[in-house]
Amino acid sequence: MRANILILNGHPDPKSKGLCHAIAEAYTEGAREAGHTVSRLDVAHLEFGLLRTQAAFEHEPPPPDIVRAQEAVKAATHFVVIFPLWMGDMPALLKAFFEQTLRPGFAYTHRPKGLPVMHLKGRSARVIITMGMPAFVYRWYFRAHSLKSLKRNILRFVGFAPVRDTIVGNLASVPRGIIERHLRQIRKLGREAA
Repeated sequence: MRANILILNGHPDPKSKGLCHAIAEAYTEGAREAGHTVSRLDVAHLEFGLLRTQAAFEHEPPPPDIVRAQEAVKAATHFVVIFPLWMGDMPALLKAFFEQTLRPGFAYTHRPKGLPVMHLKGRSARVIITMGMPAFVYRWYFRAHSLKSLKRNILRFVGFAPVRDTIVGNLASVPRGIIERHLRQIRKLGREAA
């Protein structure tokens, strides 16, 4: 079955053509080889501000780039989020993107009692994180807290399921051949829309 895939490069540097960019390219190549439809967003190239009040979050209209991002999210059947781990979490610009994009009314609706209504059900997601530390240290010592928060408190909260993850770690000392192996695995994920 062909998927409509949205790839979000969450690296905040507009000039960066590093590993997050290479991962987005590899996933795109694999997905297109398999006949999937792919669209891309780069957080670094979007124009939006920070939300500073609950009233703004709930009632102010989103900026034009965020409206286009919401349309892309709504059209997608599979959502891929790629970012570097910075200070133990996603970069602040990516968090601001999620706050702007997954607002009440678009991504979910509050109910007087019980859990909110999730408007993005029927979509799967994959989170790919790059980091300098070894992946097993992040998972076992730090308990992958930021990954768990993104999966549970943001993506699953609005309906994405299943939400899978890939961690590309140890980048401070990994040989180029290992990077190429990771990119081949990412291409395979793209072909499988997984």
